[in-house]
Amino acid sequence: MGAASGTYETIAGRVETELEVERSRFICTIARVATEDAARELIASVRAAAPKARHHCSAFRIGPDGELARSNDDGEPSGTAGQPMLEALRGEGLSDVVAVVTRYFGGVLLGTGGLMRAYTASVQSGVAAATRVLRSLRTTVEIHADYERGPALEAELRRLGHPPVRVEYGADMRLDVAVPPEQVAAFQARIAELTAGVVPTDVAGTTYVDDPA
Repeated sequence: MGAASGTYETIAGRVETELEVERSRFICTIARVATEDAARELIASVRAAAPKARHHCSAFRIGPDGELARSNDDGEPSGTAGQPMLEALRGEGLSDVVAVVTRYFGGVLLGTGGLMRAYTASVQSGVAAATRVLRSLRTTVEIHADYERGPALEAELRRLGHPPVRVEYGADMRLDVAVPPEQVAAFQARIAELTAGVVPTDVAGTTYVDDPA
């Protein structure tokens, strides 16, 4: 999945799981984010909430193909934490997601291989506890209607299974509707039919939207 297929997976919301390995505690916080700033804010908030932990290692992937990817070992030996966490997210096929693994050291050295396995398993446990969400590429159709027709048109769109993804109120009422690309022509024809051709529609780019659960 990804940009080439027009779909990708993320998660519904924040979850937290915990593993114990050789008396070290690995607490994984995994959350959905849309931007790098949001990912870094989440990492900072987890760090602030657990100041006594030895490490707060992190990884995130953002974008339909996970094109923005970052990881941080936060003091663990290079390559033993952040990168395995990132590979775990990639292996699970998830994007728009950040994972932070908070480690409380238990007194037993795990070695390079042990650390990599522990951080990988921690992220995998977080993913397993999360609810997956499929996102699909849609064409945005922009509709401008006057206030006499707009509210009724919005209600009809919702009834037809095309709820607007955005509604703006200005000189007129603007409704943005996300439509499967292959249905755009039929959708525009339906709007023309519903409004006797007096309400214009314009194709205004593409966006990804969550598929219904």
